[in-house]
Amino acid sequence: MFTKEDIILTIIMAGESMTGMLVNGYIGLMSWIDSVKEKKTPSLNYILTSLAISRICLLFIIVVGDIIKVLHPDFYGDVKLLIVYSAFWISINYSSLWFATCLNIFYLLKVANFSSPFFLWLKWRIDRAVFWILLVGLTVCSLSNLLLTAIPNYYKDSYRFIEHQRNITEMFHVSAIKCFNPLILSNLLAVVPVTVSLISVFLLILSLWRHTKQMKLNVSGWRDPSTEAHITAMKNVTSFLFLLFVYYCACVIVNYSDLMKRKLVSGLGKIIMILYPSGHSLILIIGNSKLKQAFVRILRCVGN
Repeated sequence: MFTKEDIILTIIMAGESMTGMLVNGYIGLMSWIDSVKEKKTPSLNYILTSLAISRICLLFIIVVGDIIKVLHPDFYGDVKLLIVYSAFWISINYSSLWFATCLNIFYLLKVANFSSPFFLWLKWRIDRAVFWILLVGLTVCSLSNLLLTAIPNYYKDSYRFIEHQRNITEMFHVSAIKCFNPLILSNLLAVVPVTVSLISVFLLILSLWRHTKQMKLNVSGWRDPSTEAHITAMKNVTSFLFLLFVYYCACVIVNYSDLMKRKLVSGLGKIIMILYPSGHSLILIIGNSKLKQAFVRILRCVGN
């Protein structure tokens, strides 16, 4: 039986998901059209298209997971179904994370200016660098899936334990290793791309500081193209990190709210989760002049 709260949360989730799919679909389509016009696929278009597709899949798997939990209330008790769903979710989730990390590295290599031989080597070989980073990401994603399939009894034991132990405080103290060990090992794999993104932010800030210092010595204007590019890149990377942090916090809330059968808290958590693949993609459109101009033209046509 659905309550008013359930219906409201479902409508909000559906609206967010559709918006996110449309935004990411727009990014993927425009990047593909741009590649066709140029008769080649630049690194940026390749990354944006891959990121958009992965985020559409991520939104889809979130919605499908919610539908499965409604149609199959004993979802956490069905080990095989849970392993299959978790494998798909982790594959798509980490693929999206690594594509976003590749985008952050692309911004760093394109915008930042350092005299380091290694940095210059990467800057001149940006296509190859992005390829190897993506390959590392896919390898990490495969390892995470192997980790899940290697511990099939974890889900059954955790579910049975929580079913008999509804006191959340006691659950944390009595069997912390039993409940959290595999999840911690799996989520630790996200540390690498997050660390790379943090380093990208730091290097962009350092590059911007050195650039503005040089501009002052040359008595030039503040708002030059290089400064604007630095600021735009920093906005994209910092917004990604902030939304990613919120997303993972919401994931934890949703997982344990589902196990504790707190529907309202779980629904609010899912609404927050969807902000990451939708909101960051919208920020990317705003920060990309080509995507922004085309998006404005589309909105004007729809408005007329």
